[in-house]
Amino acid sequence: MSAGSSRRTVLRATAATAGLGLTTGLPPSPATARAAAPPPAPERGGHLVGRGTADATGEIAEVGMMGYGRADQQAEGLHTRLRARAFVIADRADDGTAGQRVALVVVDSPMIFSSVHREVLVRLNERYGDLYTARNVMITATHTHAGPGGYSHHLLYNVTTLGFHARTFEAVVRGIVEAVGRAHADLSPADLSLSHGELRGAGVNRSRAAFDRNPADIRNHFPDAIDPLTTLLRIERQGRLVGAVNWFATHCTSMSGDNRLISADNKGYAAYHWEREVAGVDYLADDAPEVVCAFAQTNAGDMSPNLDLEPPTTPEDFAATRANGLRQYEAAARQLERPGTRLSEGVDSRLVYVDLSDVTVEPEFTGDGRAHRTAKPAIGAAMAAGSLEDGPAFPGFTEGENPFWDAISHSVVYTVSPELRDAHAPKGIAVPIGEMNRVYPWVQEVVPLQLLRIGGLYLIGVPGEVTIGAGLRLRRTVAGIVDARVDDVLVAGYANAYFHYVTTPEEYDAQHYEGGSTLFGRWQLPALQQTAARLARAMRDGRDLPTGTPPPDLTGKALSLQPPIVMDAPQVGRSFGDVLTQPRESYRAGERVTAVFAGAHPGNDPHRGSTYLRVERSEGGAWRTVADDGDWSTTLRWERDGIAASKVTVTWDVPAGAVPGRYRVRYHGDAKALLGGVRSFSGATRPFAVLG
Repeated sequence: MSAGSSRRTVLRATAATAGLGLTTGLPPSPATARAAAPPPAPERGGHLVGRGTADATGEIAEVGMMGYGRADQQAEGLHTRLRARAFVIADRADDGTAGQRVALVVVDSPMIFSSVHREVLVRLNERYGDLYTARNVMITATHTHAGPGGYSHHLLYNVTTLGFHARTFEAVVRGIVEAVGRAHADLSPADLSLSHGELRGAGVNRSRAAFDRNPADIRNHFPDAIDPLTTLLRIERQGRLVGAVNWFATHCTSMSGDNRLISADNKGYAAYHWEREVAGVDYLADDAPEVVCAFAQTNAGDMSPNLDLEPPTTPEDFAATRANGLRQYEAAARQLERPGTRLSEGVDSRLVYVDLSDVTVEPEFTGDGRAHRTAKPAIGAAMAAGSLEDGPAFPGFTEGENPFWDAISHSVVYTVSPELRDAHAPKGIAVPIGEMNRVYPWVQEVVPLQLLRIGGLYLIGVPGEVTIGAGLRLRRTVAGIVDARVDDVLVAGYANAYFHYVTTPEEYDAQHYEGGSTLFGRWQLPALQQTAARLARAMRDGRDLPTGTPPPDLTGKALSLQPPIVMDAPQVGRSFGDVLTQPRESYRAGERVTAVFAGAHPGNDPHRGSTYLRVERSEGGAWRTVADDGDWSTTLRWERDGIAASKVTVTWDVPAGAVPGRYRVRYHGDAKALLGGVRSFSGATRPFAVLG
């Protein structure tokens, strides 16, 4: 038996022992009854679908974390790895070949910046020619606030990370390209079906006062001021579930701003639970796992997972993250109890680039019978305040009225620029960042808007954080044109680039965090509706649209101020990999194993596709891996010990149902010499017992 197959067996046995009890590795599907029957004859038409997943973690130490905008939130280790999950979906021609195709990618990442989008497309072009393009590839982020930053080419997002981090950028790009490549190689006949459900208790509106400004048609659609819609796209081969994409609106802010460990947050846990704890997928060994399950974002702009409207706290955020992710998984898995709607062939895509700083919005979309214009981006004082329910930002700013900044805006900024006044009022402008763009690229102004069709499912790719009210208007705009049910039209948020928030004009007037973060002013949503309508009409009519001019290539222009790693040295009298603190002699399920190693800086090698640690069990005279740094049960925490030495603390929470026996913890590090290269090393604890 190979180490990989042994590992898979261990994972599945652990899941079953824990009470999950799923011999197929998946929740029961109505189609599983058909699986034992002889496979049906191949159908003409239908779909070809490929699935792929890859590691996209990046740096885990001494890099600013992205999301909360806190300079003090510097990563100190790893909670769970970040993964890219890709799905290639193509129409199947009568001869069995692939016709029109789209690629959907969901990444455990704070944002997808245009830097990443551009480089991924360049590398896909090098591999596959014009098979995968900006038009038919949608790359979305889950928006975890516990991922590493520094991979944008725009300065605003690198302020808290000491600039650009090439190693993290490369890990994100390579992870996405690798996942798409695996999905491309995995193309096989498959059935697609779509289902919808409701999920409550996993999100709350963090800007209720702003939402309540919306007209009755929006408030009546969301009577509880939340979007409870949970949508599942399932992929089956010969009656067996092999993949799934779930969309549900809630922020990935279950991990707090005080957390210092890289983590995939609640959506990452939902995917991890389905793939690894239920199905027994081995991320280190399975290049083509039996199942790939992604939990994607939609219009989550004003949806918080923190139901008490208070920022999470450490260490309670670990439990909150797991609980929220488990709710999302359970809501998705429940939909497998129903057959869903079979999606017929028909895969299509459209994309245009639009300069959001210069759009004339026609009266059809403004709501007041007059044309209006967007303007250069500007940051409101309410944005500087942060979202108080998930984690405040800069002191001295509040959501709503900011008398000082409101006075500055009305007496100085708006007087100088009537265009800004007309587009941005009543925003109290704290930073006229569009003017700063003239000197150096701080934020993106030319952005992509995308529309994908997979049978009767339509995805509107928006490069930002869309509130549920704004999302409903976009969905209704597209649904009315393509004659689809509103529930079958979804906003795919955080897609292909990033331009902050999208609110309805009514919500914008409240100038809560979301309105202050709507960079292009009060008429930004109507401008997006107008563009989405163009995409929908072109798709409906089978017409191509001019793509427009993409944003400028900023490769090589991003500033990098992070000091390099000079050298690593072990503690005096020690060697790299030595165990400084050994585990106890024995543990039981539910207890935490802790070991401290003489380590090195994790930034020397992110171990993408590998691991910094292994929990191993003695089996037949060999050590078999039962957990690694991608598991929920483990953590790795790094800290300096003097000038060049490092302490690496590894923990493992012994899971329920762990097989009794002899175990050990192994740490893998990489040390940099002062005048030489980087060399790998490892160390292991003495064995300890896990008791039954």
